[in-house]
Amino acid sequence: MSFHKNHRSTFILLCILFTIHWSLVTGHTFSQPILRQSIKGIVLDQQTLSPLPGATVILIDIDSLVGTVSDNEGHFRLERIPIGTHRIQVSYVGYATYESPDIIVSSGKESVITVYLKEKVLTAKEVEIRGRYQKYQPINRMATVSVRNFSVDETFRFAGSYNDPARMAQNFAGVTSGVDNRNDIIVRGNSPMGLQWRLDDMEIPNPNHFAAVGTTGGPVTVLNNNLLTNSDFFSGAFPAQYGNTVAGVFDLRMRNGNNDRREYWFEIGWNGLEFGTEGPFTKKSPASYLFAYRYSMLELISYLGINLNLVPQYQDLNVKFTIPTRKAGTFTITGMGGLSYIELFDSEKSQERWMFPDYGENLANGSNLGVFGVTHQIMVAPKTRWKNMLYIVGSKVYTKIDTFSNVITTPSPWAGERTEEIKLSFSSQIFRKFSPKNSLDAGIFVDYFWMSFADSMMWKGSFLVNTGSNEQMSFLRAFTQWRHAFSNRFSITTGLFGSLLTLNNSQALEPRLGFDWIINDRHSLNFGTGLYSQMQPRVIYFLLAHHPDGNITQPNLEMDFTRSWQVAVGYNYLLTDNLRFKVETYYQYLYDIPVKRSIPEFALINQGHEFFLDRQYADSLINLGSGENYGVEFTFERFFKKNYYFLLTASLFNSTYKGYDKIERNSAFNVNYAMNAVGGYEFVVGKRKWGILSFGLRATWAGGNPYIPYDVTASMATGEPIPDWNRAYEPRFPSYKRIAFRFGIKRNMPKYNLEFLLDLQYRTNYTNIALQRINPKTGEIRYYFQMGFFPMGTWRIQF
Repeated sequence: MSFHKNHRSTFILLCILFTIHWSLVTGHTFSQPILRQSIKGIVLDQQTLSPLPGATVILIDIDSLVGTVSDNEGHFRLERIPIGTHRIQVSYVGYATYESPDIIVSSGKESVITVYLKEKVLTAKEVEIRGRYQKYQPINRMATVSVRNFSVDETFRFAGSYNDPARMAQNFAGVTSGVDNRNDIIVRGNSPMGLQWRLDDMEIPNPNHFAAVGTTGGPVTVLNNNLLTNSDFFSGAFPAQYGNTVAGVFDLRMRNGNNDRREYWFEIGWNGLEFGTEGPFTKKSPASYLFAYRYSMLELISYLGINLNLVPQYQDLNVKFTIPTRKAGTFTITGMGGLSYIELFDSEKSQERWMFPDYGENLANGSNLGVFGVTHQIMVAPKTRWKNMLYIVGSKVYTKIDTFSNVITTPSPWAGERTEEIKLSFSSQIFRKFSPKNSLDAGIFVDYFWMSFADSMMWKGSFLVNTGSNEQMSFLRAFTQWRHAFSNRFSITTGLFGSLLTLNNSQALEPRLGFDWIINDRHSLNFGTGLYSQMQPRVIYFLLAHHPDGNITQPNLEMDFTRSWQVAVGYNYLLTDNLRFKVETYYQYLYDIPVKRSIPEFALINQGHEFFLDRQYADSLINLGSGENYGVEFTFERFFKKNYYFLLTASLFNSTYKGYDKIERNSAFNVNYAMNAVGGYEFVVGKRKWGILSFGLRATWAGGNPYIPYDVTASMATGEPIPDWNRAYEPRFPSYKRIAFRFGIKRNMPKYNLEFLLDLQYRTNYTNIALQRINPKTGEIRYYFQMGFFPMGTWRIQF
């Protein structure tokens, strides 16, 4: 197999990094003393998030007794713990005992853990619940079904994840991906447009470089997993605090910086050249900072004079400041920003590498993202927490496409876009625990948008203007939810969510219901149902329609929300403390889907998995479409313990829609089945555990995506690409198969640790098609394939 220039440069760089790393990890191994590190953390009430002073914390996997108690602020610290993997047990009077999963203890960086304890409804010995369910139970106490808690270690550990939480989530049951060069999350056959991203309770737009308006995926994430902590991923039937989404929620949380000592890391890898640091403001202050900056690796290589075929330019910054006070609560400042730009110019290539033999494109694309928020939390009463948040989000996308041919060699404009949005948001939430049985959560959210849209494209010899306006609108939401625990083993959650879009007075009032029944220590049953809705991508509201009489209107201004009714039932069987089998079945009915009278096969829910929204056909939409998603999902999982883990998932589902003509068709995301297997083993090197060799494997097999073929005759007659709507989503691309390998070396030294990771992606089936394009002049259809063999490495030092 031949590599293009980027592959060769990447491979050479990986060889250099590996050689340097190997020389470092193989030295001074015999004289090295036993290395030790600290485990620290905080113990919180699972519902109020208030600290629990006096909790007993002990290390349970070593012969000697090592333990401590949490201080008045709930903090604990275990000193001089030998490096390796360890587990802790946390107990507190009136609360269920917690046992942690394996905690990785390394030199160079302290291990930090947050422990959430669940208050017992009854204290009788026969109903006492231990904490072994904690590993897969969600952080959100109101969630009952279709949710998975994941740890940041999994984004580092899973093969093929590239340290990206979105690519890691593609291993979960019910989740499929779009194409290899994007990290779209397609949940249960829904469009990835339906996914909601949240960071520390802030609703954020697409958190990826090279993002497109209205989409939620991209090739490189702006999120930095070195700053994230354990979070929740929802695939449906979510509780009432989540709204404006019909597909799923990625509820990410950024950890606090170490408030005891300063720590640093430096990293070179697929996601770029990175530097990060964290620590206390001062030695006597409990306030902390967390900071990471990243820059495109290929752009840096190009500065060295190496001629690369493709140079993606991007950089990003993630920060968090945590400032606790004695009486005024805790203030948090969170920020995230990313800049990206790329040029894909056929004019700089030889003619045989153009898009078509007689036709080429020059594409320039960029996207910018900024998030800045201030949060204040305070316990206004012993069991009442009040949280207020003010944040601002800004995003910008710009694209320019020029075309040329072997006859007209000078590129001329064909399409362009410039979209800018600013959102100012305020939210206020209050949580009250009346007793171990009853708790209430309620809140309001206010968003105000400033938007600027401008895009046009060449169509039948003249420029067609799709958008061109500056707009403003507000979006109001509120929720309340109640949890009642009848016993330690059975609880019910009820809730209500409401929203109002001032642009056209679209409204929603959505009841939610769920229950969680722990049948015994090994078996549990979960249920969730409710109504859900989602605002359309904002640019779609302001599309222009060009009428034969010359008038131009904005017919989408009155579009309503897309709505959904969902129900899900799940069963968990804990075979051992670390081995789980789960099966979940669901049904989703979607309605009020925007469709088009003049193209009855069109439906907006089929958009969202490419680098653009197809605005050419998205004007004059009406909410008369419907759809169904139903399926069953299986998960067999071994949590990391004794040096190995695995996750096996299988999803069988059907996803269909009805356009204006009421004919049922496959949705664009109806691949019908998806199977994933990911696992790994870590070998501890040396009696004193100075190093770790890790091996990981991931295999994926999924059905092919349905697509709309081209009408070749009409395309050649008009000179423009024309879809064959009569066959919309009837044909499919071939099934998708891929294998990924991961190899890693970690070396612990007295004051730092070194790590090298190598990911090898390999496409096993060369018919894996990503997309198709037609040459309207000749009728030639050219297919573009998924990535083939692609090596990606990461080298990191922590100190």
